[in-house]
Amino acid sequence: MSPSFTSTFSFTLIAIGLFVGSQANAQTQEVPKPPKMVPEMTEFWEPEPRKVTPGVNNAAPSDAIVLFNGKDLTAWKAKDGGGDAKWEVKNGAFTVGKGDISTKKEFGDFQLHVEWSAPDEVKGTSQGRGNSGIFLQDRYEVQVLDSYNNRTYSNGQAGSIYKQHRPLVNAMNKPTEWNVYDIIYTAPRFKEDGSLFTPARVTVIHNGVLVQNNVELKGPTEYIGLPEYKAHGKASISLQDHGNPVSYRNIWIREL
Repeated sequence: MSPSFTSTFSFTLIAIGLFVGSQANAQTQEVPKPPKMVPEMTEFWEPEPRKVTPGVNNAAPSDAIVLFNGKDLTAWKAKDGGGDAKWEVKNGAFTVGKGDISTKKEFGDFQLHVEWSAPDEVKGTSQGRGNSGIFLQDRYEVQVLDSYNNRTYSNGQAGSIYKQHRPLVNAMNKPTEWNVYDIIYTAPRFKEDGSLFTPARVTVIHNGVLVQNNVELKGPTEYIGLPEYKAHGKASISLQDHGNPVSYRNIWIREL
């Protein structure tokens, strides 16, 4: 056996020995343990939520935009043509007149508070009784209807997302009493090519009762046929003239 071969062989044995030894040491070493959890590890202080002063008795909170103050319709316009809203204002409320009306300002995601009253004098049945509607972004209708002892199709009664989602329950107050809607709305998002990325979602609380629980909208409201999304941006809140003297008051909105 040559000296050079002997040296090489010895070096190889030493290297193997060192490798085996290091592996054995690694296996015997303890894995570092994470530090013991303390409450402060799951606390964060920034950013601090901004202060909002709540309203009293359904009044607008400090960061809301008041859409009706009980005095005039300066925040509204006629939907058709954009002129002045012609609905009558009286005793701190306004009543459906001729033609739909829309807010002058346009909105994306929001929290909307609306109080409404079906006519005190009960007339008609089904969809012909106290009918109006609140259109979110001018497209997606939360139904307004006198559904107190008034049977109609379930996805068309008060609190429904018209022709899409029936309300979980009928929380309607009796005639002569006001109803309250609190609506949380997330606008749809669209891709650059105009196709839908995420659909609109709506939560509705009717007189303090949850009637729509973050439901997914299938598209704009359609009276006939199936809904289909078309790309859009911010848009108005609209109120429907359905030929019935429904009244509204205390309307405010918070942009989200």
